[in-house]
Amino acid sequence: METVRPGRWNFIPPVPLQSWPLFHWPIDAGGALRFWLRGWRLTTPRVIMLALAFVLWRWASPSLETAATLAPGWIVLLWLRNLTVVSVAALGTHLYLYTFARQGDELRYDARPLGRNKRIFLFNDQVRDNAVLTLGPAVICWTIWEAFMWWAYANGWATMISWSSNPVWFVALLLVVPLWSALYFSVQHWLLHRRPVYRHVHAWHHRNVNVGPLSGLAMHPAEQFLLFSDVVLFLIVPSHPVHMLFAVLHHGVGAPLSHTGYDAIKLPLGIRLHVGDFHHQLHHRLIECNYGGLDSPLDDLIDAFHDGTSEGDRHIAERRKRLSAGARA
Repeated sequence: METVRPGRWNFIPPVPLQSWPLFHWPIDAGGALRFWLRGWRLTTPRVIMLALAFVLWRWASPSLETAATLAPGWIVLLWLRNLTVVSVAALGTHLYLYTFARQGDELRYDARPLGRNKRIFLFNDQVRDNAVLTLGPAVICWTIWEAFMWWAYANGWATMISWSSNPVWFVALLLVVPLWSALYFSVQHWLLHRRPVYRHVHAWHHRNVNVGPLSGLAMHPAEQFLLFSDVVLFLIVPSHPVHMLFAVLHHGVGAPLSHTGYDAIKLPLGIRLHVGDFHHQLHHRLIECNYGGLDSPLDDLIDAFHDGTSEGDRHIAERRKRLSAGARA
C-alpha cells in the first residue's frame, strides 16, 4: 500500500484505488458486496441525501394538485428551497473547512490555497467565481428540471407509484438510483471531454485544478442543465417523487460534497463524514483520467483508470501522449 508522495499531495487515502469488484473478472462476489455496503454507511453522503429526499418530499415540496399547473408561485418557492439546500451543502461546507479552517489541512488532499488573482476566474478569484456559478445558474437548472418532473407526475407524463402499491419496486429503485446517477454522470462527463465541447463548455469546470465545495457545481450553464437532466429516467420508469429527489440531490448535494478537497469532515464524538473523492481529485489535476467514479465501469473499459499510485501517474502520462498524438494526426 503506497504512502503519501511528498510534494504532490498533502494526504492520500489508501492506494491503489480499486473500482467495484463487480466489474472485474473473475467476479469476487464477497468483495463486490462489501464495496456496495460501504457506500450505504450512515456517515456517507448517499444516506444523508436519501434521508433529505424524504424530508423534502414530506415537508418542502409542492402538492400534485399545485404542480399540475406551471405557475411562478410554487416554482419560486422550489428555487428558494433548492438555494437553501445548496447553500448549506456548498457554502456551509466551504465556510467550515476553508474560511474557519476547523480541521486545518488534516485529511486535505491538496494543501495549496484556492486560486486568487487569476484571470481565468470571474472576479479573478476562484471562490467568488465558484459561488456565483453554484448559487446562480446551477440552482436554476436544478429547479427547472425538478419543476418539470413535478408537473410530469401531476399530469401523468411520469407514472407514479407509492410505497403501499409497490413496496418491492419502491425499495429496489432507491438502490438503483445511485447506480444510474454514476453511469449517467460518467458517460456524459466523458462526452464533455470531446473537442470542441470541452473547449467551449467543460473547460469552465476545469479551471478548478484544486477544488473546494463550491467547485462541484461551478460549470458552464449548459453543463449544469445537462447534469440535472438524468431525471428523464423517471419519464420511462415508474417511480415516486422521492426517487426523483434522491437523483437530483446526487448533484445538488453530492457534487459539492465530493469536491470538498478533503477525505472526510471530522465531527464531534469522533464521527467522520466521508466526503471528498480522491479518484475525482486526480481527474481535476490530470484531466484525461477517471471520468467516472469507482462505481462506474467506464474508466476500466477505456483504460483511463488512475489508481492513485506512481504507476498510475505513468500510465496516464502515456495515455495523454497517445491522445495528443492522435489529435495531431
